[in-house]
Amino acid sequence: MSRIQLALRVADLDASIAFYTKLFGTRPAKLRAGYANFAIAEPPLKLVLIQGTDGEPTVMDHLGVEVETTDQVTAATTRLADAGLATVEENDTSCCYAVQDKVWVHGPGAEPWEVYVVKGDAATMAKDADSACCLPSTDSGVPVSAPAPVSVSDPASARGEDPVRSAPGGCCG
Repeated sequence: MSRIQLALRVADLDASIAFYTKLFGTRPAKLRAGYANFAIAEPPLKLVLIQGTDGEPTVMDHLGVEVETTDQVTAATTRLADAGLATVEENDTSCCYAVQDKVWVHGPGAEPWEVYVVKGDAATMAKDADSACCLPSTDSGVPVSAPAPVSVSDPASARGEDPVRSAPGGCCG
């Protein structure tokens, strides 16, 4: 079974866990320091909560499609590349308390999507050094490696300058 993943960066992890436990009628499948995930059967959803900054509103960190096998990740990688999307592949990468194979793409609004399979648990939230997961983000939560959306109302964009500002964020840190 495949399911959509929604990863949120939340200011109050405990309050968010309590809320989503009530909303979906299930407890977290994995609970670690600064991290929780829910494996929701109906609707099929992997909800990931990542500790954010106190006092900040909840923001979308990234989106994903969890699949069952590495072969499915490989097939998605081929399909996405054949469709002309820029892909970033990671195999046996460790991030967010899991060892995963995955491929990353970015939507037209620079929203990061991953297609991934969880191969096992990892002892830490930390990412592998060369992983696209957990990259620093712009102030909107989009990883820096994502192409920044261009807005003619933004003077830097209109001049062809890079409007990306680095701030904490990304998938894990």
